[in-house]
Amino acid sequence: MKCDANTFAQMYEAVYKDLYRFALCIMRQTQDAEDAVSEAVILAYEHVHKLRNQEAFKSWIFTILSNVCKKKLMNRAGKDKPIEEYESAGQNDIGLPLEIKQAFFILSEEEQLIVALSVFGGYNSTEIGKIYGLNANTVRSKRKRALEKMGCVLNS
Repeated sequence: MKCDANTFAQMYEAVYKDLYRFALCIMRQTQDAEDAVSEAVILAYEHVHKLRNQEAFKSWIFTILSNVCKKKLMNRAGKDKPIEEYESAGQNDIGLPLEIKQAFFILSEEEQLIVALSVFGGYNSTEIGKIYGLNANTVRSKRKRALEKMGCVLNS
């Protein structure tokens, strides 16, 4: 797809809030989320010529961001602070009540990605399945179990 800077900026403007919320949910720190989104946007801009269809931009850039977040999490594995340190530092403000954030962070990384893509990205199970190479039914099952886990934490 041919895309100039203005077209890219318009497409990015339509999704930037969701990208940031997703990254913040996954990365847990404001600066890490901002870095992940910046890196994803740079990669997307450099490779936008590979995008075949402008309507697929949102899915495509979320996939890039998801991969960037996973890479960054793998690089810092074992160095992460407990969630309480992020909360007390005021680093994790995604506009959600503390109880929901804590429930979200008890999920595995895969469950967090699925729930975040579903909630913040607006993706359905088929789209999430394509991103991660999973069957849509598997995605639905994993999302349902993840939401049930969160429900247990929130209801206790």
